[in-house]
Amino acid sequence: MKVRFAPSPTGALHIGGARTALYNWLVARGSGGSLVLRIEDTDRERSTPENVAQIIDALEWLGLDWDEGPISQAERGERHRAEIARLVDEGHAYEDEGAVRLRVPGEGATVVDDVIRGEVRFAHAAIDDFVIARSDGSPLYNLAVAVDDRDMDITHVVRGEDHLSNTPRQLMVLKALGAEPPTYAHLPLLHGPDGKKLSKRHGAASVGELRAAGYLPEAVRNYLALLGWGADATTTFFTTEDLIERFSLERVSRNPAVFDEQKLRWMNGRYLRELEPGELARRLAQLHGDRPGLVEAAGAAQEKLQTLADFWPLAGFLVERPREIDQRAWQKVMGDGALDRLAEARAALAAVDPFEREEVETALRGVVDRLEVKPKDVFQPIRVAIAGTTVSPGIFESVAALGRDEVLARIDAALAQRP
Repeated sequence: MKVRFAPSPTGALHIGGARTALYNWLVARGSGGSLVLRIEDTDRERSTPENVAQIIDALEWLGLDWDEGPISQAERGERHRAEIARLVDEGHAYEDEGAVRLRVPGEGATVVDDVIRGEVRFAHAAIDDFVIARSDGSPLYNLAVAVDDRDMDITHVVRGEDHLSNTPRQLMVLKALGAEPPTYAHLPLLHGPDGKKLSKRHGAASVGELRAAGYLPEAVRNYLALLGWGADATTTFFTTEDLIERFSLERVSRNPAVFDEQKLRWMNGRYLRELEPGELARRLAQLHGDRPGLVEAAGAAQEKLQTLADFWPLAGFLVERPREIDQRAWQKVMGDGALDRLAEARAALAAVDPFEREEVETALRGVVDRLEVKPKDVFQPIRVAIAGTTVSPGIFESVAALGRDEVLARIDAALAQRP
């Protein structure tokens, strides 16, 4: 099998395009075949080198490689023009006011035998002779795609359903060229949870936005694979090796698939929690920059993270001392004897040795029992003192991750604010 992913570089790689790329990649890798990356850049006004670079960067981040390319469709213009001239010479096409049109039979139909949708018929009576070259000689999309698919020996065209209406025209071009057509598989459209076509209003719309939001490429691959396909009715988590082994076009649904970023967040959280703290810290450093103590901070925050971007607002205080304590948090927590309880907690923590999570928990629960108060009456003042806010990872993990000296210094700074 030989497939191609053929994005148009008129913008960033959107989620639908990423799923198309993934499905082509899985088909190629699962069959021992090959994947061609072809940049369909014939729209010279909107196609830019920057967009090409964005697409390649997004594919590389997703871990999707290719065997041939990237090939510029625009740079194959000479080849396309030669085939247009041949189609005119052989009577399959004709000039019309400077443009060139392909002759469409007056009767019958072109049938697309689609792997996903079954047989789809397009009556010729509903299709006019269509333009394959502009008056300046430049080829149009349907001509260029058909010539490229033939020249590159593409056996299977896997693309979005929005291209289905182009398929009969491309089949007519291929027939006129005397070429064997590839097998087609048109993927279902992506909708948001509200049932409408996926757009920015549903959250992240591109791979770059998912990356910036702190998703892991392996989680994105897993989730995208499930947007229209499933190996069975129950399995949700797949390694990349599982996907390669089990993916098949025959199990792709023809119904629209729903992209729900909340489900992706949940899945991403599962992937995050399976990382070793050192690996999680490495991923965090790629997004936020490296910091001393990041490994310890990552381990403390890991259970509460759903994306890498969640780390800084939740646990940034573990690697960088807050400039000030949030006054609303102070007023909410630090009244009614809270500073006295904080002083008791400081004394208990100063005596903890070794300064590890279990020992920290024992000491602080001892303060709770001795003062006969609720746990939050001791833990929340500590949280505000060390984090500057009422939100943090687990208090024992946070205290242990900061270390004795830093915890005591921050508590002392908070106690110094006693009226």
